[in-house]
Amino acid sequence: MKIIKKDTVMVIAGRDKGKTGEVLAVMPENNMVVVEGVNVVKRHTKPSQVNPKGGIIEINKPLDASKVMVVDPTTKKPARIGYKLGAKGKKERIYKVSKFKNAKVKKETKKAETKGGKK
Repeated sequence: MKIIKKDTVMVIAGRDKGKTGEVLAVMPENNMVVVEGVNVVKRHTKPSQVNPKGGIIEINKPLDASKVMVVDPTTKKPARIGYKLGAKGKKERIYKVSKFKNAKVKKETKKAETKGGKK
């Protein structure tokens, strides 16, 4: 499975077609993913110690990984994921559409922004 946690994905089939969201959980053994704000169902619950009021709770249910595609951050369009060997022999994820390497660049920019904001 080429989708990982914290990827931004777009739904390409089903009732939520066209919606985008962040991957909250990946279940490779079932080929399922849980996406934030997609495939939301309402669950009626009785009062309990955990939820003393009870009532209606909205839950994100998993959907099949074949129904989602990773969104390319450069083009903002759904793209397939490929792998390419880097300079040091490490496997890197790339987007097939723009050939953009996302794994290393994405993480480094986030770390740089947070370090600069704290100082």
